Amino acid sequence: MLHPSGFLPVPAPAPSLWTDGVPFARGLAAYGDRVALVTQEGELSYRELAERVAATAERLGPGRRLVLLAGANRADALVTHLAALSAGHPVLLVPGDSESTIRSLTRAYSPDVVARPDADGTWALDERHRESAHTLHPDLAMLLSTSGSTGSPKLVRLSHENLQANAESIATYLGIGDTDRAATTLPMHYCYGLSVIHSHLLRGAGLVLTERSVSEAAFWEEFRAARGTSLAGVPYTFDLLDRVGFERMELPHLRRVTQAGGRLAPERVARYAELGRRSGWQLFVMYGQTEATARMAYLPPHLAAERPEAVGVPIPGGSFRLRPVDGHGPDTGELVYSGPNVMLGYAESPADLALGRTVEELHTGDLARRASDGLYEIVGRRSRFAKILGLRVDPQRVETLLEEHGVTAYCAGDEEALAVTALSGAGAEARIRRLVAEECGLPYRSVRVVVLTRLPLLATGKPDYEAVRRLTRPAQENAPDPGEDLHRLYAEILGHTDVTEDSSFVSLGGDSLCYVEMSLRLEVALGHLPTDWHTRTIRELRTMAVPVAEGPEGRDGRPEPRRARPTPGLRGALRPWTTSESWRTRRTMETGIALRAVGIVLIVGSHVHVFSIKGFAHILIGVAGYNFARFQLTDAGRRERVRHLWHSIARIAVPSVVWITGAVLLTDFYDPANALLLNSLLDQGNDRFDWAYWFVEALVYFLVVLAALTAVPLLDRLERRYAFGVPLALTAVGLVGRYDLLGLASARPQLSPTVVFWLFTLGWAAARSGTARQRAILTAVLLLTVPGLFQDQPLRTTIVIAGLALLIWVPALPSLGPLSAIAGVLASSSLYIYLTHYQVYPHLQEDFPLTALFASLVVGVGYATVVTRVARTVRGW
Repeated sequence: MLHPSGFLPVPAPAPSLWTDGVPFARGLAAYGDRVALVTQEGELSYRELAERVAATAERLGPGRRLVLLAGANRADALVTHLAALSAGHPVLLVPGDSESTIRSLTRAYSPDVVARPDADGTWALDERHRESAHTLHPDLAMLLSTSGSTGSPKLVRLSHENLQANAESIATYLGIGDTDRAATTLPMHYCYGLSVIHSHLLRGAGLVLTERSVSEAAFWEEFRAARGTSLAGVPYTFDLLDRVGFERMELPHLRRVTQAGGRLAPERVARYAELGRRSGWQLFVMYGQTEATARMAYLPPHLAAERPEAVGVPIPGGSFRLRPVDGHGPDTGELVYSGPNVMLGYAESPADLALGRTVEELHTGDLARRASDGLYEIVGRRSRFAKILGLRVDPQRVETLLEEHGVTAYCAGDEEALAVTALSGAGAEARIRRLVAEECGLPYRSVRVVVLTRLPLLATGKPDYEAVRRLTRPAQENAPDPGEDLHRLYAEILGHTDVTEDSSFVSLGGDSLCYVEMSLRLEVALGHLPTDWHTRTIRELRTMAVPVAEGPEGRDGRPEPRRARPTPGLRGALRPWTTSESWRTRRTMETGIALRAVGIVLIVGSHVHVFSIKGFAHILIGVAGYNFARFQLTDAGRRERVRHLWHSIARIAVPSVVWITGAVLLTDFYDPANALLLNSLLDQGNDRFDWAYWFVEALVYFLVVLAALTAVPLLDRLERRYAFGVPLALTAVGLVGRYDLLGLASARPQLSPTVVFWLFTLGWAAARSGTARQRAILTAVLLLTVPGLFQDQPLRTTIVIAGLALLIWVPALPSLGPLSAIAGVLASSSLYIYLTHYQVYPHLQEDFPLTALFASLVVGVGYATVVTRVARTVRGW
């Protein structure tokens, strides 16, 4: 057989010894009433754990399916993991706290089952396919991201034998027994953290299941109460241990401390080994990679103090060889590992799940030597070598050099310079640059140094070398790369200080009120936006950036980048297009933005009687439903969805109530019910101004009801499974109100929330329509149901049908730079213009109608600016 790509062979599935699952996951009940898990809720015995695992395995069914598991150090996640392993279901283990990773890998691999907590924290199994949509090789047991590649579709394929063999090797050299209890100090989705779990369950030992950090006092209370015997950490964990005074702690039951996940400085290894000797516990320094399931080598504890620079000897069942590398002597080469824990190979698409073994031994990429005492030492990283100005530089050796001078640093290179981020005192940059330049033989200008209070780390606690390069680039080099600008832009508009490369507009709680400003400013920064940009991470958007046009030459003779950086508000939004070239810049504008911008101008202009073009308020009800589907019904858990919904409701209701309350107090046109957004319910009268704010009331009512419905687990699951069917069904329900079959409409029926609800759900369905057939269904509903809503107003009926049909069929319209800027300001301010214009235009309407229109727009934009700044300030607090 041939792989679909035409390049890789696909071995035919053969009988496997492991098709019945991983033995240690199937044999839990053998340890009976021994304590398996210690959690905040209490203890769970192996017998009870085995029962829960069996029940979950039964839910997963007998047919093998791909299970995406949101990893977390909690009992229900672990039970699901063990159930899948015991029944032979391959597990795609992802970080449970990264919505963008869950979303991207769900999109890339289309798992048959997604196991994760819902919005209220209740564990849920979302069964997407009753039978697997994939061809799964019999040996495949697990898929893990390689270190630093969270969210990447490139995964490590591990077999049942890999997991069992590595757990047995680790349990053997650590001497794990059934009286041990290990704390889960590392994430479950990280191969090191997972190996702690597997090796202890293999031997009937206990797990202190916690998501607390070792920096928290509560962690140590739990650890002591559970009589914890084992701690695991990456280098950053040991930084935290130093901060919390670990060496002074009384931990009478501690037997071993293990370290992996990166190089720990030899002097720190020696120091912790001596601390362990005095305190009665052993330090195990270990070496491994995800591609080897977890571990490849360990340093026997009795050698840690005298040989702290070594990674030790191969684990039981494994072996090393040194592959010669050009430019190095016979004693040094690339470390190549063989053993039963070597991965099957990589997966980059669902088709690769059918592959068997494509890798026989693991080329680690590390340069090593074997010392005379038989211990292996890592002396460099082959793939990290940088050629700078023709000189070959090993960043790891530079890190070691700086360690010897008392400087903790991360180093990375490119073709032009060596980048160094360091922890040191003020004014140390010059000393570090001179030291590195002299040692490496590089010109002073080819060493870039930035001193930080905290070195950049990946989620696993390992060094983030891409961040090292980015942070040390000069300002002019950073300018063409919009990554840092995007971080600041998201933080500014959405009011978040925790923006990361894996953040997206929807994951940070973005909604329709800030969507327009964000989309326009992103388009300026990146040059182009995909239609689904709001669900894409910053990392994904950066890779799509269009190269920035070059401007006039700078002082160094090189072209300086020209990038527009608009600021909030009308003046700031227009600033990028003040040059004549920009007036010819072709862009696109989302149809929803165009409808909001045109709509608010026509609504206000019709009220002022500059013209009479009605119907756009009802179109904007449909646009609101469209945006509800896009920004509220995301892939986030149910609790997160509901939280975002209430946040959006507050952003609409609070500024509305504030403004309308002022209008009630200062004028005689409104009843107090208007200020409370209750006029539609209480029907205070039929005066024109009594119904001025019907649109705001309807929108708030719809969102409140839908927030309550979304909080119901069953309804939340139904919406996720039938994304188009649910809003279509609600549209059918809304037609009961449209034709007022229950007699709920007010004296102004076309302004009643019950009557116009079907337009909101129609817009919702439009956002979910993915085929021409679905869009045709919605168009037919439009043509059949809008006529008759506005008695004797055929133009208004036609406008509503045309506007919503445009929303259904045309996602974006051609535009020009300045037009997009003006439309963006009007669209993002449309709600506030609607709120304020009733208090502006009556004073100018009779004598200066055009001025009344312009003044209404300007005041609304001004109120929008005030509200936005206040909201960001509040979020900052």
